[in-house]
Amino acid sequence: MTQHYNRRRDLGNCGRLRRHAPEAERKLWQALRAGGLGTKFRLQYSVDAFVLDFYAPQSKLAIEVDGDSHFTPEAMAYDAARSRHLSSFGIQVLRVTNAEVCTNLDGVLSTIAEAVRRRGA
Repeated sequence: MTQHYNRRRDLGNCGRLRRHAPEAERKLWQALRAGGLGTKFRLQYSVDAFVLDFYAPQSKLAIEVDGDSHFTPEAMAYDAARSRHLSSFGIQVLRVTNAEVCTNLDGVLSTIAEAVRRRGA
């Protein structure tokens, strides 16, 4: 059986991404790891060929924090295809921007909490 979640071969890359996380990801992780949203999140968790910024296994919710590089037409097409692939695993992808996290963390957390609630976790 093929392993799709947090594959051993991806662990080194996940660790590197954790150590070199952008400020917005570090800030959101500090808020999410406190556990006040009703579900546990994992940081830099791999699913199939992709590493998710944040993943809540119980609710199958992925949070992606997007910087400027995600707003080119090519990157937007790639992200859409990636989200479609992840949805085949039952995973919903919620995208927020670096700027949203840095300037409106409470609003981002509220949006995430609502998504968790809708997913029934």
